[in-house]
Amino acid sequence: MIKNILLGGTIAVSLFAVSCSKDDEVPEPVITPTATTLTPTTQKLNINITGLTDLGANFVYEGWLIINGSPVSTGTFTVNGSGAWTPSTFYVKITDAAAAAKFVLTIEPAVDPDPAPSAQKLIAGDFSGTTANISTATAPAIGDFSTAAGQAFLRTPTDETGTNNGNDENGIWFGIPGMPPAAGLILPTLPVGWVYEGWVVGDAGPISTGTFTAFNAVDNGNPFSGTQNNVGPPIPGEDFFLSAPAGEVFPLDLRGRTVVITVEPSPDNSPAPFFLKPLLLNLSTTAATAPTTHSFGQNLGSFPTGTVVR
Repeated sequence: MIKNILLGGTIAVSLFAVSCSKDDEVPEPVITPTATTLTPTTQKLNINITGLTDLGANFVYEGWLIINGSPVSTGTFTVNGSGAWTPSTFYVKITDAAAAAKFVLTIEPAVDPDPAPSAQKLIAGDFSGTTANISTATAPAIGDFSTAAGQAFLRTPTDETGTNNGNDENGIWFGIPGMPPAAGLILPTLPVGWVYEGWVVGDAGPISTGTFTAFNAVDNGNPFSGTQNNVGPPIPGEDFFLSAPAGEVFPLDLRGRTVVITVEPSPDNSPAPFFLKPLLLNLSTTAATAPTTHSFGQNLGSFPTGTVVR
């Protein structure tokens, strides 16, 4: 998976791709040949979605009409770095369009031996009349992020043996300080095929703090933490002391840096951030350490939305 990140006042991803495991819970699909032209038995399906980005060479988007609980493909397409779609026009059977209850967009391998939808169901919408409003909030897509919020604090518990070492600017934890710290992220529970991941933007690019699905438990890794108590508290986060990535100097002072929570495909074959970034925190250069907390802001402009008209 190839993904490049552009850093500035906000973060945007120009390239990405994603592994697509298949979801065994999806009903057996009604597989029909995708219509490629307008005929007496087909019609145009108008798919108008903004916010999609280039998946790279190995992955594509695929649309699905859900008919009586089973998916019918509306065809695959790619999006280039300028946002142009190939193809940009889609035709479906008139009878399929009339019978569809829902539209779902997934991410699929470009060479895909499995005709069923992948577990990476990105956005969806229910038809009301001729139109389906498409977002991440409609099942089976990733979830409703309209109330997304979170708190974080600067602290370095993994290099301590009972006393504070005075270097709390070198670690960040997603929660509320305490004994033990409490969960501090307000985010929807993700469906199968997705996980959350924390990121700190260093001098050479984004550095992962680890992936997680629970907000009151440790995340999946602590490669940069100290050696004294490197498991850390029971919330996601990371201290930045050891094994600095190329271009970085540890210990890393997090003051003045950008912190992001992303939604990532699982499994994920890229070390770079995915383009879905619901929460964003810009720490000031004078950001106070714990017990002070710092609030994330919503970054829902990174999420694709749109309509499908039949």
